[in-house]
Amino acid sequence: MPRSRATTVPTSRPSPAVGSPPAPPAVSLAGVDALTGPADAVVVALLPAGSPTSPGTPPPSGRRGRRARLTGEPAATGSAGTGSAGTDSAGTDSGSGDPAAPVLAAGAAELDAAWSRAGWPGGLAGALAAVGATGAVGELTRVPVPGGSGTAGRQVIAVGLGEAPDGRPATAVLRRAAGQAAAALHGTGRALVALPTPDLGSLEAVAEGVGLGAYAFDGYRTAGPAGPAPRTPLAVAAIVSGLSGPEAQAAVNRSVVLAAAVRQARDWVNVPAADLYPQAFVDAARAAVTELSGAAARAIGVDVLDESDLADGGYGGLLGVGRGSDRPPRLLRIAYRPAKARGHLALVGKGITFDSGGYSIKPATGMITMKCDMAGAAGVVAAVLAAARLGVRTDVTAYAALAENMVSGSATRPGDVVAVYGGTTVEITNTDAEGRMVMADALARSAEDGPDVVVDMATLTGACIVALGTRTAGVMGDPELADRIVEVGREAGEPFWALPIPEEMVGKLTSKVADLNNVGDRDGGALQAAAFLRSFVGDGIRWAHLDVAGPAWNDKGAHGFTPEGGTGFGVRTLVGLAELSAAGDL
Repeated sequence: MPRSRATTVPTSRPSPAVGSPPAPPAVSLAGVDALTGPADAVVVALLPAGSPTSPGTPPPSGRRGRRARLTGEPAATGSAGTGSAGTDSAGTDSGSGDPAAPVLAAGAAELDAAWSRAGWPGGLAGALAAVGATGAVGELTRVPVPGGSGTAGRQVIAVGLGEAPDGRPATAVLRRAAGQAAAALHGTGRALVALPTPDLGSLEAVAEGVGLGAYAFDGYRTAGPAGPAPRTPLAVAAIVSGLSGPEAQAAVNRSVVLAAAVRQARDWVNVPAADLYPQAFVDAARAAVTELSGAAARAIGVDVLDESDLADGGYGGLLGVGRGSDRPPRLLRIAYRPAKARGHLALVGKGITFDSGGYSIKPATGMITMKCDMAGAAGVVAAVLAAARLGVRTDVTAYAALAENMVSGSATRPGDVVAVYGGTTVEITNTDAEGRMVMADALARSAEDGPDVVVDMATLTGACIVALGTRTAGVMGDPELADRIVEVGREAGEPFWALPIPEEMVGKLTSKVADLNNVGDRDGGALQAAAFLRSFVGDGIRWAHLDVAGPAWNDKGAHGFTPEGGTGFGVRTLVGLAELSAAGDL
């Protein structure tokens, strides 16, 4: 892929009004003795009344070979070391004597005892019960710390975990609870997070949740009287755990990298389209690459095709979508080539930086959130950079197919025919089905890199939202690969649901004047789109399509670690797939 030629298109940075995003929280690992140290808040967890307590530390997490995922080496056996508080894996009796009182989950025994010594009846659990806490999932309760307790913090935040039949909450529950607590701690300097961490999986989930929840996109807000003041997310978080040693620290470190990657994707999605257009996205991605260091920086290469390169190469999908805009399309390719790599994963992301629908124009309300139509591109770029930071030993090539879909005298019209990369002709029967056109170019080009697996991610169809809602993404393609993605997504806390590509969907795309139509009828819209994309996947390459139209953007209110706006959905799953590729398990 040649380097881009000089271009007259301005390469602006985001508007000065944007400013710099808030720094991510500094997340570290601490022993339970930290509960008597300095902090502004302490986070604990509650289980409903009568919940069983964990009998002890369980076997190592079910994660398949963390070291193998990161390096491609055989996984080691054994468990993380424990500090002096390694026995605090059991739940804590509420101490109130009230069978209707909630139960403090593991990690809070020291606090509960300290509150009892300070003279509070029933200890910390009793105080929480007195203000109505029940331990229900999603519940959040604040109580001030009493004088003389000898414990850290000015307030305690208790998050409800809901029912845990074996007394051991699932990692997904812990991740959401940690994120919910972190989101509630905007304006807090330092917090101690004392949630249950009996194994490496739960430790990583808690640390990751904190990093995901401590997020705000307020760069366009001022401190003036006209609106709400900018928010300051939690600055420092110490994860209080009985686990210690290199494996425990590696789990926290991985969570920090993953959370930072998700935050980066969210930031890009949230920037208005006037400030993040195709070339501006390229500039932002290049700036992110320059922040890499050491082996990660040496292993990364960036190539960009501008509009002249695209025309010379026959990338009709990108050019056809982008020709209605004054801001031309780009094809961004980031190649990560580490030493001793095993396997090759290609990631292809839809990057429509604004989607008006073209001449098949969207209604006014349908355009309001269309700055998010590049969430797939943001996700694949964030994922390849995270893989580099983690030193994942597999080749990863990310493609971001970038264009604006606008209306003008030069825009593509319904009925036009374009030739995508490789020569296939497509009749455009709906200009609002533009994402699949830019993806066709990138998918066809990705085959030339010789990947073992191609995974594309796109906010592609409203039909997928109708089918699966706004919190679950669809996955289509190779059945075995789709099942693996569902599994990895479940482990990452990113739900996917496998959908079929019935053969009759191909017939719906028949054109009377070209090789294909870009859309068919209204039935099975998400499945038709996947059938269209499959036409451009190289022979012998395993492929899956992720339709993230629902969960990539949240306008239904913040929940758990998910803020309003861009969510960064899919980034952690893509990194997990890269780790599986390094382990030879994809």
